[in-house]
Amino acid sequence: MTDTDQPQGTDQPNDPEEPGTTTPEPEAEPERPLLTLREGLPGITDTEPGLAEACAAIAAGTGPVAIDAERASGYRYSSRAYLIQLRREGSGTWLVDPIAFESLASLAAALEGTDWILHAATQDLPCLAEVGLRPGSLFDTELAGRLLGYPRVGLATLVETVLGGRMKKEHSAVDWSRRPLPEPWLEYAALDVEVLVELRAALAAQLVEAGKDEWARQEFESLLSFAAVPRVEAWRRTSGMHRIRGRRGLGAVRALWEARDQLAERRDVTPGRIIPDSAIVAAAQALPTDRDALLAVKGFHGRGAERYASRWVAALRAVAELDESELPSRAPRSDGPPLPRAWADRDPVAARRLSLARVALTELAEQQGLPVENVLTPDYLRRLLWTPPATRDPSSLAVAVGAALSALGARDWQIDLAGPVVTEAILEADKPAPQPEQPAGQPEIGEPADPPEG
Repeated sequence: MTDTDQPQGTDQPNDPEEPGTTTPEPEAEPERPLLTLREGLPGITDTEPGLAEACAAIAAGTGPVAIDAERASGYRYSSRAYLIQLRREGSGTWLVDPIAFESLASLAAALEGTDWILHAATQDLPCLAEVGLRPGSLFDTELAGRLLGYPRVGLATLVETVLGGRMKKEHSAVDWSRRPLPEPWLEYAALDVEVLVELRAALAAQLVEAGKDEWARQEFESLLSFAAVPRVEAWRRTSGMHRIRGRRGLGAVRALWEARDQLAERRDVTPGRIIPDSAIVAAAQALPTDRDALLAVKGFHGRGAERYASRWVAALRAVAELDESELPSRAPRSDGPPLPRAWADRDPVAARRLSLARVALTELAEQQGLPVENVLTPDYLRRLLWTPPATRDPSSLAVAVGAALSALGARDWQIDLAGPVVTEAILEADKPAPQPEQPAGQPEIGEPADPPEG
């Protein structure tokens, strides 16, 4: 078939306007088969004898180990793992309940020296490390999908695109802290690791074919030292905070957020289940200082609004008594460069550097079939271009740019790819901006006009 789906050698396509002819409806793409567990649903491993059996089986298996963890995000304050799924060739699938054990040291020993397969490793590595499970090497199928240029890299989408099977995903956001866990949830969890071994093999082959296997190796190696970074001034992420006017209102948001966070941590529930962000913003706008006034504020609601009213009032009263110097500023504290929208006013040359680099990196990303943020982390780019190396000798600058990017955390393949683009942006931005051409017969700016004749 040609690009127009007409048979080659046909003089003219069917004309839908010609009497007696019809244009056939395009055939709908058949739905991909729904994947099911190949070996049935394994039981939950929640006893010491069961764990010993799982460890022996995993240690006796061959090849990489597919690992996944389920948390109770949206239900619990903590990010702990409430279920750990493992699968290895020759050992089958195991569903381990980490809550049932004081230690998983035996499982860590069984995994010693194995190559892990994870999907979106940065989501699972912290909670796995919390129970003593740390990989010596890994393969991240989500990151592999990004490097290969797949536009959507969720597990179900990649499995359908690469392996041709369809997965149910309706249990991805359930409360995994619930006990007992329903059987449909466990089937979903077991299938997540069952597909990973085959998906890894397919993506690894594609990485080699695309010449990106070394890029992937460096990316996966960097993930071994990944640790979640605590957010600085996390209260500033309160939804709707842009409606707050004045520093005392910001102080109220901070105080209410911190009071809610302490309660949520103590009760191990997600903070929004006590009072939502919208309630914090409503109270910070009204700034009431007694219980009745607070509960009368339109928009102040939630399960813990009335129950913990005394705590909210105490937080608001404390803010009312703060000196102006103790109130938070509108802009967050940061050790990095200012927001890009402020660059043009504060340093026009730096703004030009950033603009040039962004355009060039976007083009480079399209050429390589990569998301631009995988070519170079945006924060690294901003930090480097706000305070670039002093030298403008092209060779010395290229070396200095590479060293600066490496110090920030960029991988060698990223430096090789993006370094020349960034170097060129620095050099280009320092050139004098081109002056607009003057109309013929007009004096140059700064030159006096010819005196009138006569």
